[in-house]
Amino acid sequence: MPPDINSSGYAFSPTDAKTIAYGLGGIKGTGEAAIEHLVAVREKDGPFKDLFDFCRRVDKRLVNRRTIEALIRGGAFDAVDDHRARLLFNVEAAMTAAEQFARAANQNSLFDLVEDTPPPPMTDVPRWSVRERLREEKVSIGFYLSGHPFEEYAAEVAQFVKLKLSDLTPALLSQQGPRRGGVAVVLAGIIAGVRIQQTRRGRMAVLTLEDGSSQVEVTVFSELYDASRAAVREDELLILRGKVSLDEYSGGMRVSSEALLTLAQARNEFAQQLRLRCDARIHVEQLQQVLQPHLGGTCPVMVQYRNREALCQLRLGDVWRVSLTDTLLRDLGQLLGEKNWRIAYPGGS
Repeated sequence: MPPDINSSGYAFSPTDAKTIAYGLGGIKGTGEAAIEHLVAVREKDGPFKDLFDFCRRVDKRLVNRRTIEALIRGGAFDAVDDHRARLLFNVEAAMTAAEQFARAANQNSLFDLVEDTPPPPMTDVPRWSVRERLREEKVSIGFYLSGHPFEEYAAEVAQFVKLKLSDLTPALLSQQGPRRGGVAVVLAGIIAGVRIQQTRRGRMAVLTLEDGSSQVEVTVFSELYDASRAAVREDELLILRGKVSLDEYSGGMRVSSEALLTLAQARNEFAQQLRLRCDARIHVEQLQQVLQPHLGGTCPVMVQYRNREALCQLRLGDVWRVSLTDTLLRDLGQLLGEKNWRIAYPGGS
């Protein structure tokens, strides 16, 4: 079970034969005294209702702002409010409101005050993306717990990367038959770690790659590593061409890379077409303005245009081939709507 301010204790503990409650002490930046106090308050007066109720009831000398922020990042407030970005933004306001409540309580009937005081309104902010949520979670817990950042890219990447990391088994090699140097593969995953080794030929890297299904180590030799450092960043998506073979020494799978690509580079390499849908509300000049900064690429553009009289498909000339940058895709989403553009890959519909 994930960490929960209303059910977790300090230590990890079994709740039944198959379930373990995540210990709040496993969240970095908390501390035993703070968690034991939190649990005692909860057991005495019942579950916490919201962030303000939590800040009002706990002793700030034991459960300080750093502790509350760590609990939010780790997902411990999700059961009462899963909008982690908003909670984190409003911690100071909630603590201030709780202090004002405490001062007022000294001058009034505490029972009446509790009954009549609603939680203060929260300033709203955009939700974190899956990637942001998991990055903050990793800072707080040390690993991804509620998901994997590869999920954000899985649907698109699956259109040109046909193997999961869990598919890299001796059975895969036997299906392909004997191949000199191993079986050629295209793989994708999040870089979970980078280990640099000094060799006679220069610095080489050993990357730990994860896609939520498994984890593999990838060898990147010095020439490729030097040429592709921009693509080698921890917690970022990486697509690679390489070869997989059986490591006779360990009995595991060995992956060596021949090319490393960012997602933007992979889109341009594998994409068949950029398909757009628009109607008479979109002026030609608007579309030109979005496409023009990205001309000179390799991806052709197909426009499905509709007005009151007709529907037609227009393939733009080769001078309008584009580079599929994140900026272009963002601007197309803003102009046309996110559902009115997509990248077509070979074998897709």
